[in-house]
Amino acid sequence: MKKTALFLVTLFWTTNFLTTLPYSFAKSQNIQFSSVEERRLFEEIQEEREKIRRKHNDLDLREKELKSLEKNVDKKLAELDKRLAELQKTQKKLEALLAEIPAEEKKRTQDLAKIYEKMLPQKAALVISGLEPKLATALLGAMKTKAAAKILDEISRQKATELSTTFSTIQRE
Repeated sequence: MKKTALFLVTLFWTTNFLTTLPYSFAKSQNIQFSSVEERRLFEEIQEEREKIRRKHNDLDLREKELKSLEKNVDKKLAELDKRLAELQKTQKKLEALLAEIPAEEKKRTQDLAKIYEKMLPQKAALVISGLEPKLATALLGAMKTKAAAKILDEISRQKATELSTTFSTIQRE
């Protein structure tokens, strides 16, 4: 029993040396086993070491795969962050452009209102009555009160009522 224990201790301390030694190598080097039990233990230890070595190799391979996947994910995240920043920048540009549109439309409406103010009320009434109600009320609202009153006087009663209603609704909004 002491021999077996001594052998196992020696075997344990020489693990690095023996992990690469198959049983056939031990046999070829004339390593003598004092019992069948020692040889059986040696073989079991060798098998276990081989299993551990394979698992270790598998784990190394998986670790490399995970690192590779992690790098790919990091690249994709960096690309997504870059794309998101570009989209946010584009969104800000679009918002700025959209903010300019109402100011531009208001200026155009005022310019058009000035043109209609200078027209004869009968001709202006004829044109304004054919326009979309919101545009017509915007034009009338941008005109001087006296000119708008003369044009409304020339428009049919039904259309004038409709434009007046639209004008009051727009002012409430």
